[in-house]
Amino acid sequence: MPGKIQNKILRRVKDKIFILKVPAYGNSIFYALGFLGLVCLSILLVSGLIMVLMGSSWWLTAPAGIFFRSIHLWSAQALVLIITLHVLVVFSTSGFKPPRRLTWVVGAVAFFLMLLEAEFGYYLRGDFSSQYRALQGADFWNGARLGYVINTLNHAEVFGIHVVLIPIIIFILLGLHYTLVKIRGIAKPYRKDVSYKIVPADHTKLFLRGGVLTVLIVILAALFPSPLISPASISGIARQDSALVGQTLIDEYQRASDTASYMDSIDPYQYDTREIYVLRPYESYIAESGIADQLKAFQKEDAETRQRQINDAEAFYKNSNAGTVDNSLAAGQPFLSVINTLVEAARSGLYQSTLDSMNPAAQPTYALRFMSDTGVLDSEADELHITTEQWGMVREENGKFPPGAWWLAPLGLLDHTALANDSNGDRDGAEILGSLMLLFVLFPYIPYLNRLPEKLHLAELIWKTGR
Repeated sequence: MPGKIQNKILRRVKDKIFILKVPAYGNSIFYALGFLGLVCLSILLVSGLIMVLMGSSWWLTAPAGIFFRSIHLWSAQALVLIITLHVLVVFSTSGFKPPRRLTWVVGAVAFFLMLLEAEFGYYLRGDFSSQYRALQGADFWNGARLGYVINTLNHAEVFGIHVVLIPIIIFILLGLHYTLVKIRGIAKPYRKDVSYKIVPADHTKLFLRGGVLTVLIVILAALFPSPLISPASISGIARQDSALVGQTLIDEYQRASDTASYMDSIDPYQYDTREIYVLRPYESYIAESGIADQLKAFQKEDAETRQRQINDAEAFYKNSNAGTVDNSLAAGQPFLSVINTLVEAARSGLYQSTLDSMNPAAQPTYALRFMSDTGVLDSEADELHITTEQWGMVREENGKFPPGAWWLAPLGLLDHTALANDSNGDRDGAEILGSLMLLFVLFPYIPYLNRLPEKLHLAELIWKTGR
């Protein structure tokens, strides 16, 4: 008796959740894509939660962590590919026709959020690619006039968006999307001359396909692990080229660096580079070390003397050996002594930790911007062929498998054609992509344009799969 009750409950649950009757073509792979996308999302959720619990050092260095990071990456790749195909099927069969227009709108918004979620995931990976992508992403969001709201250099903010905010919105939208599909059923052929029969939905085949997809993702993760190139650090740059760090510090003091002069539609870096990169780190260092305050001595000089000392420091670092700094030459030069002290702090790692401690809620914004000002990040990205000019966001560091964010190819195409010589490329690119996204979401409501799929005659290939 308990078994019969249990079976009855399970049947009721199944009736409530699953679509039970479909047109014959509804059991084909074309109409399993939405479910397969949900499988990918489930794998992403599980692998992501494990990675969050274990921490970044685990997923970057431990063999098991690298494997889960690879599963997460390949699941994201599979999700974007499968949902793109799902959209093409719905488009080709005009599955957005009334009364299913709202279903399309909800699904289209969820689709774009999935693309956004994937890119925010790249910002968090913890390697050089994530650093460089975060910098490029900041330029894009600033160009889109959203830099005040979204700072991709702020690890905590990106973490919250990627792990909490976007997933919650996506699952709400997908719940609504599936509810609409369940209520209205799978779209029937819009042509009356197309015959079809209604058959029971083959859930066994559906779950088998989900199992095959899961195994495939695991195999790809094992064969082609997520690439990793160690992230850049200020200490690493300083040990390799102390003179470069010294020159950059002088630029920051004179407010002549890229960060100090950054303007891209809006200015998201509303901090004084002299204060953040020179004054406060130096004050923190002398407070801990007890050394004489050369900065105070420098500031007591008259304007002409201060400028001469700055010029002397520039000449010193211009002529210095890349790997060393001769502190003995700083005698009688308070400003040079200040910069030398900060260079040594940079070499030891203390300088970057001081920058991060200044604004813990926004780290590593200060450190990433400083590294960007040295020019080292662009140089390394150029060697790896992942700069924007090289369609960089589309490929990974190894240039092989797994592929990078290939879904950003339209943005790369814009950058290399219409926006190639545009000084406001980020702003204009954001406006163009935003307009195309709006057009895509509202496609079912646009007269004449919404009949384009009928003219392409692709639907017949899909409808025939169930005959």
